[in-house]
Amino acid sequence: MAITDIARYTHLTSDDIEQLGGELDAIRRDVENSLGAPDAAYIRRTILFQRTLDVAARLVIAGTRSKLGWLVGTAALGFAKSVENMEIGHNVSHGQWDWMNDPEIHSTTWEWDMVALSSQWKSTHNVRHHVFSNVLGVDDDLGFGVMRVTRDQPWKPQYLLQPVQNLLLALTFEWGIALHGVDLDRTRDEKVAQAKTLLGKVTRQGLKDYVAWPALSLRRWRRTLGANAVANLLRNLWAYVVIFCGHFPDGTQKFSADVLKTETKAEWYLRQMLGAANFDAGPALAFASGNLCYQIEHHLFPDLPSNRYAEIAERVRPLFEKYGLPYLTGSLAHQYGSTLRMIHRLALPDGALARDDVSDIGSRRPRGRMLQRRRTVKRRVVKANSRLRVRAA
Repeated sequence: MAITDIARYTHLTSDDIEQLGGELDAIRRDVENSLGAPDAAYIRRTILFQRTLDVAARLVIAGTRSKLGWLVGTAALGFAKSVENMEIGHNVSHGQWDWMNDPEIHSTTWEWDMVALSSQWKSTHNVRHHVFSNVLGVDDDLGFGVMRVTRDQPWKPQYLLQPVQNLLLALTFEWGIALHGVDLDRTRDEKVAQAKTLLGKVTRQGLKDYVAWPALSLRRWRRTLGANAVANLLRNLWAYVVIFCGHFPDGTQKFSADVLKTETKAEWYLRQMLGAANFDAGPALAFASGNLCYQIEHHLFPDLPSNRYAEIAERVRPLFEKYGLPYLTGSLAHQYGSTLRMIHRLALPDGALARDDVSDIGSRRPRGRMLQRRRTVKRRVVKANSRLRVRAA
């Protein structure tokens, strides 16, 4: 069930939570103070690599006649699109590279290579999702408005189709993100204006992917058209897997709006720690995922450069152990399997499931009670030592 009191749920005192917040603030300061030329070189190399791979892939697709050439070129194009989408577009739009003051690599100017509009996505994602992460009724990314991801959402017959909806969302993920960016809380005129702006982006993107690029291939336009469609599909599937594995595996917590009433910055940190999950990845898989295999660290510091998340994780993970919190991570296969289990389980009405199955995601609870016992024992030892010293005196 949704958490209404984070301190009570974690069994941490107010002092514990503020101390945790101070330690996370220190991590942020250390990273910010160390940003420099190597980081700027990293993002510029990444952009150069992505654009070079994109061009090379298109040349292989259009310049070869074999099926193998088409498969290799299409796979390379799909990877290039994935890198542009996550390691570049997603992270640049978070403002991770704004400190460089480079107008070409800035959150206010970057437009990514898919149908979604960066400006609309930043409003719904950077604010409604990252500021209000996993808060029911506020964070629109909880199930993306079409799926049930917690028992706190009342079951409806339409959720029986959730496994099918999940598959369709995976196949058309860029379209889901695009539509999700339209803010339904706006006035009618504002929503119409947003829809028109989005339609313009969709038109431009469609013309580029399915008209301009095929036209440049002349007589091989069908080969290029098919490759573009498949590459977009591959990018959609990969982005979907990465995002879902960071938000919906077993153990990720949901929160009621009550937590926002008096939430401090330290409690906000704690909410991010409880609401996200990682998956284990080496350097190559981390790069391919836009370093979103470190979703916990990303939620704690969404505007710090993604190339620093690995080193940040080395300092963040011990804090979970120190404060008795579960650091949710596992193999990519395990996290995705856990997510699929949740999606299929919550498609059914609660009464149709065994009691253990309906316990909802969030079985890995904090070990705050252990910390409480340690503090109690420590206080008793201190008191006992004090009495002994008094008697000895």
